[in-house]
Amino acid sequence: MEILLALTIAVLYGTGLYMMLRRSIVKIIVGLSLLGHATNLFIFTLGGIKRGQPALIMGTEHLDLAHSADPLPQALILTSIVIGFGVQAFAVVLIHRVYKSAGSGDLNDLRFTDL
Repeated sequence: MEILLALTIAVLYGTGLYMMLRRSIVKIIVGLSLLGHATNLFIFTLGGIKRGQPALIMGTEHLDLAHSADPLPQALILTSIVIGFGVQAFAVVLIHRVYKSAGSGDLNDLRFTDL
């Protein structure tokens, strides 16, 4: 399972970097989104994958932490998803404003900063 997740993370990072090297502003934002998803998946994988074991342990009679998942990466990922959504919403509004001002989404056409 970890090998499949590692390959998925590598593909997401590679695709995200490739998209960020394109000339279109929209592709840059899609690449940034893919990098965010790859990072979330990487943090999730670092927390440990335990099939059939909850992240929270109920009761105190037997505390065997080796067989439970770490809940901290899951909380960090949830926060990251919310922040990533806000950044993407801001980027979409920014792209719309740039396209409306410049008439193009190509980075080579955006030579001037005052439009």
